[in-house]
Amino acid sequence: MTVLVTGATGFIGPHVAHALRAREEPVRALVRDPARASRLAAWGVELAAGDVTDPTSLRAACEGVDCVVHLVAIIKGRPADFERVMSEGTRNLVAAAQEAGVRRFVLASALGLDERTKDAVPYFTAKWEMEKAVRESGLDHVIFRPSFVFGRDGGVLPTFVRLARFAPVTPIVGPGTQRLQPIWVEDLADYYALAVSEPTAAGRTFELGGPDAVTWNEFWARLKRTLGVRRPSVHVPFGAMRVQAALTERLPGAPVTRDQLTMLALGDNVVTDSSAVETFQLPLVPLDEQLRRAA
Repeated sequence: MTVLVTGATGFIGPHVAHALRAREEPVRALVRDPARASRLAAWGVELAAGDVTDPTSLRAACEGVDCVVHLVAIIKGRPADFERVMSEGTRNLVAAAQEAGVRRFVLASALGLDERTKDAVPYFTAKWEMEKAVRESGLDHVIFRPSFVFGRDGGVLPTFVRLARFAPVTPIVGPGTQRLQPIWVEDLADYYALAVSEPTAAGRTFELGGPDAVTWNEFWARLKRTLGVRRPSVHVPFGAMRVQAALTERLPGAPVTRDQLTMLALGDNVVTDSSAVETFQLPLVPLDEQLRRAA
């Protein structure tokens, strides 16, 4: 069974490709620049040059594929960028998968997305359109909505570690009472690897998180305890953070955007049902161990 992975050179994608190869699944990766995918090639991943905005390349990439794992997303940009890359890109990929006779389509969505929040920010709007395209495709599908994804080699956790270790104070947005439920990236990758063939997952949407749900106040306390630092925390009002984000969000490496603050203000980012744990039966890395691994 050949699995096509999009977004395979991002943060999560290489972990998904590695988890699939560990199960001896043949993997093909859609990559914009094969020269940047030497690690994937070393694992025996077939490279297919292309882009989700190029339907011709998608038709070639989907040829002979049994399952698609679609991970492509952007976190910053204009509304038109989210529409082009995420919404339209997914429609392009769904069409190519239908034409190629793909058996299953596994989609990466986002925890916190629902009818209430779908229009809150362009990212959520695009994720909603992606889910809609997959659900209405007639393809056998699985949709995952993960919480914050933590790992050593990317995502937001290394930034949090640097802040806790080197900033004179730890800035916590708002009151710090909203909850999060981080999942370790290799656990997330295992979910995707299992989803390509798990029969009971067909047609279902799963919320994914780690075993621990904590407030932001507790998260920062745990991280600083793990790092052995005693720097104080300061709560920064959402309004003040929005002013800063408006000035810096278009800069490379900007810490936060106004859209990300809007999503944070929506409330808890935690799993509301246990169906993923019950269906896939994966052992999950506890939060304190996640922090130790990244320290």
